[in-house]
Amino acid sequence: MAEYDWANAGAQTRSSAIDEGLRAHMNKVYATMSIGMVITALAAWAIAGLAVTTDPTGAQVALREGQYLTELGRLIYTTPLQYVIMFAPLAFVFGLSAMINRMSSATAQLVFYAFAAVMGISLSSIFLVYTGASIVQIFLITAIAFASLSLYGYTTKKDLSGMGTFLMMGLVGLIVAMVVNIFLQSPAIMFAISGIGVLIFAGLTAYDTQKIKTDYIAHAAHGDSEWLAKAAIMGALNLYLDFINMFIFLLQLFGSRE
Repeated sequence: MAEYDWANAGAQTRSSAIDEGLRAHMNKVYATMSIGMVITALAAWAIAGLAVTTDPTGAQVALREGQYLTELGRLIYTTPLQYVIMFAPLAFVFGLSAMINRMSSATAQLVFYAFAAVMGISLSSIFLVYTGASIVQIFLITAIAFASLSLYGYTTKKDLSGMGTFLMMGLVGLIVAMVVNIFLQSPAIMFAISGIGVLIFAGLTAYDTQKIKTDYIAHAAHGDSEWLAKAAIMGALNLYLDFINMFIFLLQLFGSRE
């Protein structure tokens, strides 16, 4: 009987240690993601501010009445450099995912923050297209939705792993539709893409949160602090992408244009 009690006490101690470690791990994931979001917002706002002038002297492209693109704005938004800026974040994502095992956790974190800055440059055009009030409003809506979905993914007892494949298939189909619509330029298709995109990334938010949790529990017993640090960065990257994409699609659906 005593041996049984000691075994139970040991199991409870291990469970308590895992719970405490999991909370610390999730806090690191959310903190890393939040810092990335701040970097993205600051980079987008700074570049958008430098891209516009109210003085037409020397400006080559009229943006709207009373506002013109500066040389920097023209370079970023009207030359082939726009495609480099557009696809650079994707290159960062693939590069970080492929090389993270060969990086230290500190290097991987720096790469993530660099990616967040590049993403901000890529997103800077939203400040030229949508009103500031609209951007803030949609951001707050996204933040509330994201927090609710992530909390659900963390607390639910339901196994969400089964919908991961379905969501990834939907994401591939969404990307194909977006590429096709580059040539078709159909508002109806764009509306459908935005609506489906919101649903896909809402599902991915809950799925990715649960996966971060289950991966930690599966590896916590090994005590590999370097692996756990890298896992927190990759978890932050996945949730960051879920948030950013949900925000963009909601902005396309409900944002008020200048």
